[in-house]
Amino acid sequence: MTNRSALILGATGGIGGAVMETLEARGWHVKALLRRPDAKLAGACERIAGDAMDPNAVAAAAKGADVIVHAVNPPGYRDWDKLVLPMLENTIAAARATGARIVLPGTVYNFGPDAFPTIDEEAPQRPLTRKGAIRVEMERRLRAAADAGDARVLIVRAGDYFGPNAANNWFSQGMIVAGKRPSIVRQPGLAGVGHQWAYLPDVAETMVRLLERPALPDFARFHMQGHWDPDGRQMAEAITVALGAPATPIRALAWWQLRLAAPFLVTARELMEMRYLWKVPLRLTNDRLVAALGTEPHTPLADAVRTTLAGLGCL
Repeated sequence: MTNRSALILGATGGIGGAVMETLEARGWHVKALLRRPDAKLAGACERIAGDAMDPNAVAAAAKGADVIVHAVNPPGYRDWDKLVLPMLENTIAAARATGARIVLPGTVYNFGPDAFPTIDEEAPQRPLTRKGAIRVEMERRLRAAADAGDARVLIVRAGDYFGPNAANNWFSQGMIVAGKRPSIVRQPGLAGVGHQWAYLPDVAETMVRLLERPALPDFARFHMQGHWDPDGRQMAEAITVALGAPATPIRALAWWQLRLAAPFLVTARELMEMRYLWKVPLRLTNDRLVAALGTEPHTPLADAVRTTLAGLGCL
């Protein structure tokens, strides 16, 4: 048990909700800043009405918090260039005023082909995409704030998320459709190309264990190994087994449909931008994390997939 307190920005999202549940289970007092105070949440946190785009709302909600989990993202990838960095600046300002540590869920968007295929925490961040450039700038600003003594920072980077309370990711949108039993499982990657996944409860457990370490550096960055799918098919086959129907067809994702929709639909356009991540076997290494924790929290793939499908209403 602990008397520590955390503020979650993005509590209705997959990673925000998972971290909230884990913190509450460990005895933390958890607050969530919500645009809709009646939003459905996985945990029983203190609800605070407000918007992450409002600096005053973030500052007020952060009072007394030891940690600010910055897990907020524009829905459907919309308006990243207008929203992402201002929201982060509000979090940095709140951390500067309160002394709270900022926790940022990192992504592989930061990296370009020069860093592939095996990526550690010090790999060069030279992305080729617009979203990647924004993610690099986010981490640059956090590093600058930490170096200036304005904030303490923890970044935990992992592969593509999947989990029981997360319906906005490649697993639940690209491979299956949340809310119904799949008759077909889609495979987004090229045949034979490995892909890295991260089970959200494992990511949340990793973050909280790091936060509870007594001597975390002011700027700390860790990579997770998660679940490595060596040929890009293991995850799809795990889904069919969890369904109890191993003969369920596994088909290639129809990228051509996304390409046709891209000029008209923002989400399709933004997903197409990240297609390169499905063409190469990009893999994060977790040596630094294992050195810090002794082991990485890891739920067996079969259990993680079964729990995810049940939570998404697919069984």
